[in-house]
Amino acid sequence: MELRQLGYFVKAAEMLHFTEAAAALYVTQSTLSQQIRQLENELGMPLFDRIGKQVRLTEAGGVFLLHARQILLDVEKGKQAIEDLQQMLTGELRIGVTYAFTSMLLPALKSFTAKYPGIRIFIDYGTTDDLERKLRSSELDFALVFHQDQVPGDFDKQRLFTAKVVLAVSRKHKLATLSHINLKSLHGMEIVLAASGFSSRDFLDEVLKKHNVIPDIKIELNDVHALLSLVEQGHWPTLLNEQALTGWKNLVAVPIEDRELLRYAYVLWQKGTYRKKAADLFVESLGLLAKT
Repeated sequence: MELRQLGYFVKAAEMLHFTEAAAALYVTQSTLSQQIRQLENELGMPLFDRIGKQVRLTEAGGVFLLHARQILLDVEKGKQAIEDLQQMLTGELRIGVTYAFTSMLLPALKSFTAKYPGIRIFIDYGTTDDLERKLRSSELDFALVFHQDQVPGDFDKQRLFTAKVVLAVSRKHKLATLSHINLKSLHGMEIVLAASGFSSRDFLDEVLKKHNVIPDIKIELNDVHALLSLVEQGHWPTLLNEQALTGWKNLVAVPIEDRELLRYAYVLWQKGTYRKKAADLFVESLGLLAKT
């Protein structure tokens, strides 16, 4: 069994079309088919059902695909480890990010890529649950998320900063001059919020429910940038982590008088796996930004 065969198999399994997979790999279809046949012979089971020009994974193919991907990923991580030892900062960095980190992430990306141009960065936005699932399956090098006190035990964690949930309003909104606001004052207030499923929204719902505070939610959005753009227009406020307002000069953060409205920003790592040097350097740059 060769790594090349595993690569051919994974590509064919992803595309479910031998001709297109061969083209993507810059080999002939006959070469790809032959290598997959050899792999099937070695395993003693068919990996694909071939119906005319169409192919689909067999049950054995579906099971083997999970292991083939992991093998190729482990080999890639091994290569990265050797490059790190040689002080060759190249390769790829896959970062999972919740939307509230956007304002902090953008300046970090600019400075990091200028300093380490040989590293290609992929940013994957998602909810905390989505990112943690991808981190467990080694699709990400690390994730930037918010939690309360409890972080799943199968991750290594590093706290970056503490953020308060604030009432964000436009500078021209009537509430913009307040030095603070009471949580109970939010009852019946017309607001816009991040959509359910975001960890910040789920956390907020729990706190509001606990204090019997029911705001009048006019709009829910699954995009924080769009949410803040809407707030910037001046009609509705929103509730979110104060860190998300970084760079939004036309928005004001009104503190809310409640100690429960604190959130903790973490870097999460898959426990027990090799940590790329590039990942450590990027997290270090984030930590420096968080302190400024």
